[in-house]
Amino acid sequence: MGQAGNTIPKPTLRRLPRYYFFLKNLQKQGQVYVSSNEIADELGVENTLVRKDLSLTGFSGKPKVGYTISLLLAHIEDILGLKNTKQAVIVGMGNLGRALAGYPGFREFGLEIVAAFDRDPKKVGNVIGNITVEHVEGLSERVQELGVHLGIITVPAGEAQKVCDMLVEGGVMAVWNFAPVHLRLPEHVIIQNENLAARLSRLSHQIMSLVYEK
Repeated sequence: MGQAGNTIPKPTLRRLPRYYFFLKNLQKQGQVYVSSNEIADELGVENTLVRKDLSLTGFSGKPKVGYTISLLLAHIEDILGLKNTKQAVIVGMGNLGRALAGYPGFREFGLEIVAAFDRDPKKVGNVIGNITVEHVEGLSERVQELGVHLGIITVPAGEAQKVCDMLVEGGVMAVWNFAPVHLRLPEHVIIQNENLAARLSRLSHQIMSLVYEK
């Protein structure tokens, strides 16, 4: 995250990626300026909140013109640290792991996956993109050798804590966890949990609520 991001409230930081994706799409379409009203209408956010969020980036628009998209994007990129490339390793080469390892869009947001690991001999040696899958047995040493600060976990729940411990031993500063389990980490290590089953359950509940309202 850029230095300015340290002073921005967390709710604003959570909204900035939404603004960023919308602005990138407008830029690809050739649009040069955007108004706060346009952003608010598209994303379903109050106009006053959009203007407040964007003012916290340190960038202001022009009356009757709006915000210059390229400059606003640059400010958001700096705050979110998107231009500072972060290298990561991923552990678990099942369907989800392979999809993440081969996803080219991460580079646009400053993430480069430099190594992949699995314990299945049938998967070790496979090539995904330009990455050769390595055996998880050497994970800690390899992470230390690469100097990687982010570890991505896509293994089954029963294996996740052991993998997490190996990543921490190797020196990672953050863990992106896709396993549906609570992991124990030292206080200095950041964790971001992505429980897809829990998200699906919430979505299912919302769908059923809409059905019963009819």
